[in-house]
Amino acid sequence: MTVVVRFAPSPTGLLHLGNARTALVTWLFARRAGGTAILRLDDTDVERSRPEFAAAIDRDLAWLGLDWDRTVRQSDRAADYDDAIGKLKAAGRVYPCYETPEELSLKRRSLLSRGRPPIYDRAALDLSEADRTRLEADGRRAHWRFRLDHEDIAWDDAVRSAVRFHGKDLSDPVVIREDGSPLYHICSVVDDIDLGISHVVRGEDHVANTAAHIQMFRALGAGPPAFAHLPLIVDAAGKGLSKRLGSLSLAHLRDEEGLEAMAVNSLLAKLGTSDPIEPQRSLAPLIDGFDFAKFARATPHLDPAELARLNGRILHETPFAAIADRLRTRGLAQADEAFWLAVRPNLEKLGDVDEWWRITHGPVTPVIEDREFTGAAAGLLPAEPWDEATWPGWIGAVKKATGRSGKGLFQPLRLALTGLDHGPELKVLLPLIGRDRSVARLTGTPA
Repeated sequence: MTVVVRFAPSPTGLLHLGNARTALVTWLFARRAGGTAILRLDDTDVERSRPEFAAAIDRDLAWLGLDWDRTVRQSDRAADYDDAIGKLKAAGRVYPCYETPEELSLKRRSLLSRGRPPIYDRAALDLSEADRTRLEADGRRAHWRFRLDHEDIAWDDAVRSAVRFHGKDLSDPVVIREDGSPLYHICSVVDDIDLGISHVVRGEDHVANTAAHIQMFRALGAGPPAFAHLPLIVDAAGKGLSKRLGSLSLAHLRDEEGLEAMAVNSLLAKLGTSDPIEPQRSLAPLIDGFDFAKFARATPHLDPAELARLNGRILHETPFAAIADRLRTRGLAQADEAFWLAVRPNLEKLGDVDEWWRITHGPVTPVIEDREFTGAAAGLLPAEPWDEATWPGWIGAVKKATGRSGKGLFQPLRLALTGLDHGPELKVLLPLIGRDRSVARLTGTPA
C-alpha cells in the first residue's frame, strides 16, 4: 500500500507537545514507509481560526524539522464539501434538526440523570414537512446530522488492535451548522477521500469519531483508511495537555525555554513506546526505528525534567561546527571552538552559554574570603600563552608556596576567578579567562 498521511491542526491556538507528538509520529511513519506527508489546516471555524496561528504552526513544524509534501487548507475546499453534502442529502443520510443548544443540553442532562448515555434521540426524524415549515416560520434554523446505520462498526487499529462499536450506541454527529457551514466530521472525511489518505494518525479522543467517520466514508462510496489512535499525553499531575497551556506550547519551549528541537523530537518519538528514550541529534535514527507495534495503550506521562536532561545531553554532544552560526546570532561572534568545548558540558540550554561567556570574558565580581592567599596565587601566574597544562602547573606552584591542598586550595581560586563555586574544569576555563583578567580577579578588582 502506498502510504499517504496527513497532520490536520486547527489554527485556533498554539501547538502544544500533544499536537507535536501526533505531527511527529505521522511524519515519521510516512518517511519510514517512503510515503507522502500532507499538512492540512482545518480552518473552517471562521470565528476562531487566525492567520497568526497558521503562521505559528508553520514555524513550529519547521523548527522540529518536519517538512511536508503538500499543504491544504479546508477554507479553500468549500465546493468539495457542498458536493459531498448534496450526495448525502440525496441519499437520505443527513437530516435537518431544529433543537436549540439549550434544548439539546436539557436532553443530555435528563439522560445522564437517569444513568443513560447522552445519545441524540433522533426526534427530528419524526417531524413532518408541516412541522419543519412551522419551525422555520418561527425562526428556527436547521442544523444537520449524519444518520448512522445501527450496525457493527469495527476496525483493526495500529495501536489499539481490534476496536468495535455499534451504531445504536453513538449519537448521529452534527455535520452542518445552522448557518449552513460544514463541520469537522464531514470536512475531514471528504478531505481524506479526495487526498487519498491511506492512514489516519490521531489521538484516542477521536476513537468514537472514527466509528462515525467509517460510515461516512462508505456513504460517500469510499473505503475507509487505516487508523492509529495514540494515547493522549498527560503531565506529571495526570492532567491532559491543551492549547491553553502556554508553558507546554512549542513556541514557549523554543523561544522562552530555549530548548533544542531534537530534544523535543527525541522525547516525543519514543514516549509511550517500548524503546528507551535517548538523545538524538537528527531525525534519521528516529525514522529508521519507527514502528507502530512499539506503542503501548497506556497513558504516557510527560516529565519536563526528562526533556531538560535530553536537551543538555544533546548540547554536550554537539560539535562546534554545528553551533557556530547560532552562537553568532546570540552576539557571540568571537566564541571559538575552545570556548564551546570548555563550556558545553555545563549547559542545560543553549541560553546558558551567555553566562559562561560573561564569566570567561568579564565582567565578574570575584568572591574572595582570603585576599592574602589569592593575591599570592596571582603573583605565581606564569606568562602567557596558556593552555590546559597551565592550570596544573600553576596550582602545583600555589600549593607548594602556601601549603594548601584539596578544597582549601581549589575552591578559593574558583570563587575568585569565576564568582561561582561550580562550573567547567578550571584547566579549560583558565586559558579563556586569560592572564590579565585572572590577575585582576585574584587581587579583588572587578574584571
